[in-house]
Amino acid sequence: MSMVEEFKKFIMRGNVLDMAVGIIIGAAFGKIVTSFVNDVLMPPIGLILGHVDFSNLFINLSGTPAATLAEAKAAGLPVIAYGSFLNAVIDFLIVAFAIFMLIKQVNRIMPKKEEEPAKEPRLCPYCKTEIPDEATKCPHCTSEL
Repeated sequence: MSMVEEFKKFIMRGNVLDMAVGIIIGAAFGKIVTSFVNDVLMPPIGLILGHVDFSNLFINLSGTPAATLAEAKAAGLPVIAYGSFLNAVIDFLIVAFAIFMLIKQVNRIMPKKEEEPAKEPRLCPYCKTEIPDEATKCPHCTSEL
């Protein structure tokens, strides 16, 4: 089988296609959540907290003054952009909660597979230790079975 045929067979498997669709939808959902956090959720929170723009919160690690994060980055100053980090954490929490709710609903809808009842272990009639079904001698006491 040539590598092209093998690759085609791999790609056409159902779970690979499902995974690709999931990644594409997940990326689009991530962009929606990022926009929601940056453009809808954080501005009112910043307004309530006294006109704070979370995306512009940073710690300047150099001695050179910079008024905004964009100004500091343009000057090449070392900064810790903790406001952007807070936005990313909120993005993650929203996406994780949405995935949790999705999985919870899928698990509720999908039928549960019935587990086979566990077989009673086969015991040696002499020493009462568990032995494999296909054994002809007890591995513990070496009795003939």
